[in-house]
Amino acid sequence: MPVPLDEYPIHQTPLSFARASSSDRNFYDRSYFNAHDRAGGTLLITGMGVYPNLGVVDAYAAVRQGDTQRAVRFSDALGERGLDQRVGGYRVEVLEPLQRIRIVCEHDDLGFDLTWTGAFPAVQEQPHLILAGNRPIIDASRFAQVGSWSGTLSLDGTDITVDPQVWTGTRDRSWGIRPVGETEPAGRANAEGAGGFWWMYVPLRFDDFAIVVIMQENPDGFRTLNDAVRVWPDGRVEQLGWPRVHIEYRSGTRIPVAARLDLTTPDGKPLEVEITPHTFMALHIGCGYGGDPDWGHGQWKGRGWSSSVAYDLTDPAVAGRIPWGVIDHVAQARCNGAEGWGLFEHASLGRHDPTGFADWTAVAP
Repeated sequence: MPVPLDEYPIHQTPLSFARASSSDRNFYDRSYFNAHDRAGGTLLITGMGVYPNLGVVDAYAAVRQGDTQRAVRFSDALGERGLDQRVGGYRVEVLEPLQRIRIVCEHDDLGFDLTWTGAFPAVQEQPHLILAGNRPIIDASRFAQVGSWSGTLSLDGTDITVDPQVWTGTRDRSWGIRPVGETEPAGRANAEGAGGFWWMYVPLRFDDFAIVVIMQENPDGFRTLNDAVRVWPDGRVEQLGWPRVHIEYRSGTRIPVAARLDLTTPDGKPLEVEITPHTFMALHIGCGYGGDPDWGHGQWKGRGWSSSVAYDLTDPAVAGRIPWGVIDHVAQARCNGAEGWGLFEHASLGRHDPTGFADWTAVAP
C-alpha cells in the first residue's frame, strides 16, 4: 500500500516508501544531535531513528550534569512513513532543510524545545563500511554539520535557557545498515571477532570555518575510513589529507585528556589542531547504542513505550561500563590561534597496535 511519502517525487527505487531498498533487518534511518554550553558542564545528546524492516520507531534524550545523567526513551510501532517525525512525546521538525531543525521532547523528567541553526553547510562524509567476515554490519551514508542552539531545556523541573551565543553542538543524519533491534545470533564472524575496534570522529566549529575528521582503524592500524575536511561558509570543502593523531590518555584508562591532529592543506602546508576534551557521555549508557543493556535502538518494546532513568556515574556498576563503548566528549580546540568547540567522539576497544594496546584489558600507563 502507498504511504504519504509516496506523494513526493523523491523515489530512488521502484518501491513504495513503505519498504526499504534493502531487506536487511538492520536497515535504519536516524538523526543524532548534541548540544552543550561549552565548558559549563551541561551536555545533551539526543536522536530519533526509524527501522522499516523491524517496524519500529524510537527516540532518546540524555543530559549529563556533573556525575548525574538523566535519560528518557520513547518507542512505538512504525506507522505510515511520512514527513511527520514523531514518537511519543518526541518530535523532529525540519524548518529549513540542511539549515534549521526544531526538536521537541515532552517529558516531566527531561524536556526541551530547541532550534538548531547550522553555522556552515552540511558536509557529506565518506561511506561507512565495516565487515564481519564478508557481511556488512555497517554500510551507511551520513552527512554532518556544526551549529548553534536556542530555546529551553528542562531537567528535573528546572528550566535552562539555551542561548545560541553560548550553546553550540554538532549533528548528523545517517541511513543504511548497522546493528539494531534484538541481538542476532553471534555466528562465526561475530564470535571470532576482529580483536578490536578503534574509532575517532571530530566535528569542530570555529568562527571562520568548520573541520570534520573521521578515522576508523583495524587492530593492526590499517585505516578503513579516512575523511578529513575543512568547510567554509560559501560551501567550499577542502580535503585535509591523511591525519596523524596523537592522543594522551588518563593513566590506567583509555579516557583521552588531550589530543593533537596533524592535518595537511591542499597546498601541502601543515595544519595542526589541538583538542582538550571536557565532560563526556558514554553512548551505551542510556542512549541505546551498542552494548547498552538497558535499551537498544530498534528493539520492540511494545506500543506507546517510554522510560526514564537517572544514572549515578560514580556508582561502580555504572562507571565500570563506561570504557566499553563509544564515548562523546565536549571538545575545546585550537587551530592557527583560533578557538573552536565541537565533539571528540572516540572508541578504543581491544587491541590497537599504533597506540600500544595489546588486548581488551590494556590501558594507558
